[in-house]
Amino acid sequence: MELSDIRSRIDGIDDELLRLFAERMGLAADVARAKAGTGKAVFDPAREREKLARVAAEAPEGLRPQAIALFSLLMSMNKAEQQRILAGGNPTTTSSLMRRALKGNDEPFPATASVACQGVEGAYSQIAASKLFRVPNISFFSTFEGVFRAVSEGLCEFGVLPIENSTAGSVNAVYDLLAAHSFYIVRSLRLKIDHNLLAKPGCALADIREVYSHEQAIAQCADYLERIGVKATACENTARAAEAVARSSRRDVAALSSRDCAALYGLDIIDANVQDSDNNYTRFVVISAEPAIYPGASRTSLMLTLSHEPGSLFRVLERFYALDINLVKLESRPIPGRDFEFMFYFDVDCPVGAASLGTLLDGLGDVCESFTYFGSYTEVL
Repeated sequence: MELSDIRSRIDGIDDELLRLFAERMGLAADVARAKAGTGKAVFDPAREREKLARVAAEAPEGLRPQAIALFSLLMSMNKAEQQRILAGGNPTTTSSLMRRALKGNDEPFPATASVACQGVEGAYSQIAASKLFRVPNISFFSTFEGVFRAVSEGLCEFGVLPIENSTAGSVNAVYDLLAAHSFYIVRSLRLKIDHNLLAKPGCALADIREVYSHEQAIAQCADYLERIGVKATACENTARAAEAVARSSRRDVAALSSRDCAALYGLDIIDANVQDSDNNYTRFVVISAEPAIYPGASRTSLMLTLSHEPGSLFRVLERFYALDINLVKLESRPIPGRDFEFMFYFDVDCPVGAASLGTLLDGLGDVCESFTYFGSYTEVL
């Protein structure tokens, strides 16, 4: 058979596959209505197991894995379509919340605002806030919880907090507080972090025996600290560390902090850019008590808890794939008090106006135990 004849047969088969696929997806509306009438969940694990077992039994032996993968994807797309239909017009769905939070093109992200930060002047959170807002009115608080409380009580409109570092990973405490307060992310910034060793004027590196800094900064400079052979002591944040060194009567202490803190607290930079990786970035987020999605938003953050059973993560990832949504972050974290069970942080890259994003958000409850929507926003680089 000539190649042109083979391709002609393939095209004919593909045309028939496409017709049958459209017919199969069209039946999703009938299935959705039937399930709505009975209150049945979209995800029916017994039905799926039965279906895939039949596919495995009937497929040619050499094509069995491919057949199972194909029908798994077909069922995932069908479930997503059912969820879209069932969620239509429901004001309590996540997609409805998202639509209500959308700001018009004439309402851009604010240039000025009252902003809560953790730490003191010179902290990286303050540097981030000054990049995120043109003229921020910054109030400082000693803890992450204090920042959330300031926003919750209306003392500040927004808070700016670190949520992830390229070396040390996610800041779990911030995720926990976001979930506990039911707050939202409305903006983020990817900030290059250069740690510097700051000491009193006249001190040399050979004099230093102890270094103060935030635990994340210590982790980001762990190899360096081991190499110079000093004790590392954790502080509230890097700016507090610089302040502590400036106030100390000792001359054998130093701080891992920003260049800004050297000028602010009258310290010398005795070693610059000491982080273990030069590709050291921290993501800072702007938090708000109310959902607000500003024009151009294309990043969405989620936290999911999955059942402790085979295939639970696969079902979630399969949904992303079926809806052609780009996943830019996936990080697991143990669930306290539940051995070998994990929650997952997801960030997706998808324009807020895309119908697929709403379909995903309204259908996640069908493939996980629980999930939290942290908001949709623009990331500033």
